[in-house]
Amino acid sequence: MAQLLLPGEPDRRLFSPPSRPAVAADDGLSADAALRTMSDGVALLWHGGYPAARRLLAAVNRRIPPPPPDDYPRYRADRAHRARLLSLLYVPLDPGHVIPLHRAPDVRAACSAVYGPLAVAAAVPLRELLGVLGAAEWRRRGIAVPALGARIHPHYGVFAPVRQEYVDLVAETPLPGMEPAFDIGTGTGVLAAVLAHRGVRRVVATDTSPRAVACATENLTRLGFGNRTEVVTADLFPRGRAPLVVANPPWLPGRPRGPLDHAVYDPGSRMLRGFLDRASRHLTPDGEAWLVLSDLAEHLGLRTREELLRWIAAAGLRVAGRTEAAPRHSQALDPADPLHRARAAEVTSLWRLSR
Repeated sequence: MAQLLLPGEPDRRLFSPPSRPAVAADDGLSADAALRTMSDGVALLWHGGYPAARRLLAAVNRRIPPPPPDDYPRYRADRAHRARLLSLLYVPLDPGHVIPLHRAPDVRAACSAVYGPLAVAAAVPLRELLGVLGAAEWRRRGIAVPALGARIHPHYGVFAPVRQEYVDLVAETPLPGMEPAFDIGTGTGVLAAVLAHRGVRRVVATDTSPRAVACATENLTRLGFGNRTEVVTADLFPRGRAPLVVANPPWLPGRPRGPLDHAVYDPGSRMLRGFLDRASRHLTPDGEAWLVLSDLAEHLGLRTREELLRWIAAAGLRVAGRTEAAPRHSQALDPADPLHRARAAEVTSLWRLSR
């Protein structure tokens, strides 16, 4: 049995046998045997070659039965179950974030950016490590945003703007004023950048996540908008009023189960309702609040259009207009996706709300 240490938290015991044991594993372990071991709640500490560990993770994933189509509760339960199982395959990390396995990649820069210094031997779930490496590559290469004619570079743990329809809606809707504008829950800063690119002379962007604040600041500075934008840590709104406040809150009510889930799931619709309830206090008399929201929650039976309209009216706002965009992402076009029916019917809207 082994005790595994989480990188960046060397004093925290990730597993304490016998309640969560860890056993050694190598290239001789079959995917079926690995799945049985992991299903018993036993972690695997890998000692074989790194490519074999990746192949094993993919093979175990293929052996987990998928949820039935168009069953959202089962879909979420499957994702949680799958994440728990796949996170039980660990690879070792030596001090300095070096993987002591045959044909292992150099992960030092990527892991240091996420975990900080590592002075003791540790272990990390391979699934998590792959996410760290993927995020590092996205941060290096960036994501093309046609509305900007430039790239946005997401940081680890900050939702990447891989879907462009909501960005295009903000880029194309007529502006109610040129100064200032508030971007609520900015994430990578992509919408703040779009507003600055359109000529808004001052944009104040907010977020509660330190990673997002750092990411947005870096992106806006790189794009040359640093002198016209400010990124602040705030729960929803900054101080003051503006002729335009923009928010793209998480689109689905629900409890986040991982770092990136906070950009997708909004517990109790807290951010959505908070934005609506407080928007009028931060609008100038002729200003507009732009709510960018998908109707996927409606197609999944998580929220009705009537509820949304009631929340808008209860906040003292009226709908001045609405523009729509159909989804262009791959899941909406994939009949094998468990939620294909809902995703194919999804529409993203920019609601123009006024006092």
